[in-house]
This record gives sequence, C-alpha cells and structure tokens, in this order.
Amino acid sequence: MLLLQIIINGILKGGLYALMALGMSLIWGVMDIINIAHGSFIMLGAFTTYWLWHLMGLDPFMGLVASMVVLFVLGFLIQKYVINLVIRASIFVTLILAFGIEIFINNAALVAWTADVRKVQIPYAAANFTLGEAITIPVIRLVAFVLAFVIALILFYILNKTRLGRAIRATSQDLDAARLCGVDVANTYAVTFGIGVGAAGAAGALWSLLFPVSPMMGGILTLKSFVVTIIGGLGTMMGPILGGLTLGVAEALGSNWFGATYENLISFTILVLVLIIRPKGILGKGD
Repeated sequence: MLLLQIIINGILKGGLYALMALGMSLIWGVMDIINIAHGSFIMLGAFTTYWLWHLMGLDPFMGLVASMVVLFVLGFLIQKYVINLVIRASIFVTLILAFGIEIFINNAALVAWTADVRKVQIPYAAANFTLGEAITIPVIRLVAFVLAFVIALILFYILNKTRLGRAIRATSQDLDAARLCGVDVANTYAVTFGIGVGAAGAAGALWSLLFPVSPMMGGILTLKSFVVTIIGGLGTMMGPILGGLTLGVAEALGSNWFGATYENLISFTILVLVLIIRPKGILGKGD
C-alpha cells in the first residue's frame, strides 16, 4: 500500500509538472526558442495568485484565471516588442535575451517583494479523503491535478480545432508557406508566446497552493520544465504530459528510496539517460 501511495503522490505532482512544461514545449516547438525565463513566469503566476488572495481575499482557484490572463498579456507584449526584434537571430542570441529577461524579472520581484518566502493559507488546505484503508488523497493536490489536465485539454483544443491553432501549427511546420497562406506570423508568434506564458501562470497559481513561493523559485522550475520537455519530446501535446507524469513518479519513488534531498539529482539523471538513449524524447518527432 505504501508503494501505491507513493505512486499516486507522484502522479498528482506529475500533472503539475506537465502543465509547467506545456508552455515551454509550445514556445520551443513553434518559435524554436528555449525560454529559460519560463520559471520566472511561473513565479509571477504564483505571486499573482498569492497577492490576490492576501490583499483581496480571492480564493486561489479563482485567482488562477487572473494569473493566466495577466501572464498571457505580459507574454504577448514581451514577445511582440522585445523578443520579436531578434526572432530570426541564432538560438544563442535568443537564449541570451531570455536570460536577460529572467534576471530582470527575478530582481524586480526581489525589489518589490523582498526575498521572504510566502505561502497561501486556505482553510481547506489539509482536506483529504481515503481510498480503502491506507491510500490518502489530498483534495488540493487532486483538484490541482484535474485543473492541470483541463487546461492541457483546452490548449489541445485550441491548437487542433481552431483557426488560431491551425495558424500556429502552420507557422511551426513551414514558415514561408504560412506567410503565403496569409498567416500574420508576427502576431501568431506573439499569441503563441502569450499562450505559453499564460500556461506558466496557471502552473504558478497551482504551485502556490501546494508549496511556498519566493522570487528566486524560478530557476529550479525552469530546469524541471526543461527536463519534462526533453523526456516527453517536442512536436506533440502528449509529450509534456507523459514527461511530467514520468518525472513525478520517478521523483516520488526516488525520494522515498534515497531521501528527498536527492530529488533534483534524480531529475537530471533521468534527463541524461533520455538524452543518451532517446534524444528525441519518448514521443518526440524531431529529425
């Protein structure tokens, strides 16, 4: 029963990892930009939810929508007026720019909010229910898991069933052909980046429900998102989902066997193994 409990905990956390990586995977796959500021956007989503709860008493699950909207607008503007200036440059240039954006966001957050660690405190934080005699399911983690998959399904629908989604996929597959078909590439890039950052904001909102938040939390979340994206592979919406669940379960099992201090080591060990054995990822469609 203990093993089953550990696996369930890993799956629940893996759903959040999947949502974290969806935004990075989308931006990377469509725009060929490795957004190393991704974790900083997750941090901003977490703090948006925290301050709405702290200052206005807004339930964090309601604040999730506000976090998505705020981060979408922020991502749209950053891409349109900053990243778009170097969008056709080498990947090294876009990496440096993303790194600069990360440094700016982190230090602005430090100045505005100090380095204090904060936590959303809600009355139902300890609510749970049991399955059988030994399996305990925390309600917040379950709801966060379900919401992560609902948001993933919404993104899947947008990308596969809407005109905007067709434009995004066309831009990703053949830029010149997309232009010839009348796709506004610059606007499509801005919307894509906005959607990716909005997904990061949603992940941050859910993260704030489960863990403490601080202005410097973004670095490790960027790395986690990167690991999940590599494990799952680019080119498919299922990649980050499978990668997130894989990493969540692996971390849960490894933390139980070796101790929680080895959680990050487990993550990067899996990353190295995937890069050696299957560089495209489990479901990757790379060349």
